[in-house]
Amino acid sequence: MSVLTSLPAGTFTIDPSHSRVGFSVRHAMVAKVRGSFNEYTGTGTVDNGVASLNIEINVASIDTRSADRDAHLQSPDFFDAATFPKITFASTSIKDAGSEKVVVEGNLTIRDVTKAIAIEFEYSGTATDPYGNARFGFEGAAEINRKDFGLTWNAALETGGVVVSENVKLEFEISAIATK
Repeated sequence: MSVLTSLPAGTFTIDPSHSRVGFSVRHAMVAKVRGSFNEYTGTGTVDNGVASLNIEINVASIDTRSADRDAHLQSPDFFDAATFPKITFASTSIKDAGSEKVVVEGNLTIRDVTKAIAIEFEYSGTATDPYGNARFGFEGAAEINRKDFGLTWNAALETGGVVVSENVKLEFEISAIATK
């Protein structure tokens, strides 16, 4: 089934109260730290099988369940949220990628550095919620190298390795509402 041709034409808004934009990264080379951004907006459009997606993330809303770590991530060592308050993603193409999947290619901007990435999303279905809204679900992920975006801070460990891995997995769990 083609996901793009099965979606109705129109505009879709990401519902942040039923979605998640997050990440995971290796810490001390032995465990993963997971986090998310609690404030973001996103819209998508579909028209005759052609689609687009735009997301804007508030960097200061980062949440890793550690206030000290969150403050460090907002500092100039990492995101420098005071100077670069937003992370953005703007699609350049969306293509069907087999059974219930789409690949969204686009430009990710972090700290005013823009790089092309591809995110594979799996379509998880459609439902009408109790308020009559048509909802569409997608889950996706992509891996980036944080150094490509100027996120270079690190510290060596006595046992070898570093505190923070260069590779970061971006995670998206999206519930989008069709705009009426």
